[in-house]
Amino acid sequence: MTQRAYFGTDGIRGQANKHPMTAEVALRVGLAAGKLFMSDVKRRHMVVIGKDTRLSGYMVEPALVAGFASVGMDVRLLGPMPTPGVAMMTRSLRADLGVMISASHNAYTDNGIKLFGPDGYKMSDARELEIEALMGQNLEDGLAPPTDLGRVARVDDSQARYVEIAKATFPRTMNLSGLRVVIDCAHGAAYKVAPVVLYELGAEVIPVGVNPNGTNINEACGSTHPEAMVQAVREYRADIGIALDGDADRVVICDEQGQVVDGDQIMALIADSWARHDRLTGGGVVATVMSNLGLERFLNARKLNLERTSVGDRSVMKRMREGSFNLGGEQSGHIILSDYSTTGDGLLAALQVLVVLKSGSKPMSALARQFEPVPQILENVRFSSGKPLQTDAVKTAIAEAEQRLAGTGRLLVRASGTEPLIRVMAEGDDESLVRQVVKDLVGVVKKAAS
Repeated sequence: MTQRAYFGTDGIRGQANKHPMTAEVALRVGLAAGKLFMSDVKRRHMVVIGKDTRLSGYMVEPALVAGFASVGMDVRLLGPMPTPGVAMMTRSLRADLGVMISASHNAYTDNGIKLFGPDGYKMSDARELEIEALMGQNLEDGLAPPTDLGRVARVDDSQARYVEIAKATFPRTMNLSGLRVVIDCAHGAAYKVAPVVLYELGAEVIPVGVNPNGTNINEACGSTHPEAMVQAVREYRADIGIALDGDADRVVICDEQGQVVDGDQIMALIADSWARHDRLTGGGVVATVMSNLGLERFLNARKLNLERTSVGDRSVMKRMREGSFNLGGEQSGHIILSDYSTTGDGLLAALQVLVVLKSGSKPMSALARQFEPVPQILENVRFSSGKPLQTDAVKTAIAEAEQRLAGTGRLLVRASGTEPLIRVMAEGDDESLVRQVVKDLVGVVKKAAS
């Protein structure tokens, strides 16, 4: 595969105001992507831009706008909007391109740029490489004449549109009356829309993480810090807790007792419900290599398949489209419901869980644990430079670890696509063996990374 200079597994991401997340790079993205998606057809071309609540969004957004407008592309600004909302609005407004400014679950000091095609799907690797090639060219190449500059405007009803789209995924014959719901928005992109959706569907809503100040996104809240959701559920005796991440494309849930469940359990719950109602397509679920072996066994017991892909919701969506699956996702909480959305949507996934909860008489605690997870240990090793996974010592240690787990478990060692981390994951029925394998391997990787 061609070496990528800017794009990782989920767009461009890094520390704000440091390469590659600088105003200059954002300007180049706007110029390059604008040129690429400006067809020869004599009409106005348009890009929609959404963002989360990070302080650095005020730096990245104007740079993107300048790039797009300078090549003659009109710009529509959505303001704070969940990533899946940007994908929806790209299609709804018949835009040529969609952009989301967000670093998802990362700290506020990071930011990122995600691109969507006119169909609302995340940009392919091939398209990203085309954009990278154009980014390296002279900035003045292909600029529009003064009479053809792009026009910039805000879309005032973008959040209201997303609210209505989200509500439309919930059964018309059902409402959430009688349910007390905690929703933690991580002080992020969904801080306005998510509580409104739940309230208008009839729930009693306890909002958490809905006061962004530019620097508190994901701070001790949201899907990566579910303790805030759990505390609110226990304090207010809620029926369920829902925690989104900074751009609201992932979700974790807790039951009325405060027990947290991850994306694997959520996929199992939705898959079982949809299969019983003859709604599940593709014969199963698409998930990544990170999903627990317990999920695979759960699905197989119901004569459903688990199709595994490489990490990243783009890989999941690609396989879903190839095999006509309508449910897929990641253990981390990216849940893709392709009947409704072209990318992961934490709120829409939560609504499907609420459908199951509201449909029966069981509390969330009886629904949350659909299967017993196989012991799975994941450790991250941070590195500053080099390629630790390519050293002979690490390669040998990985081979030895795989032999120790042969027939009883699974090993996965990979570099993160968004952070300078090596992720070491092992799972198997023998927890003590799994722990020892991870411990030994992490020691070797740390030595190679130092």
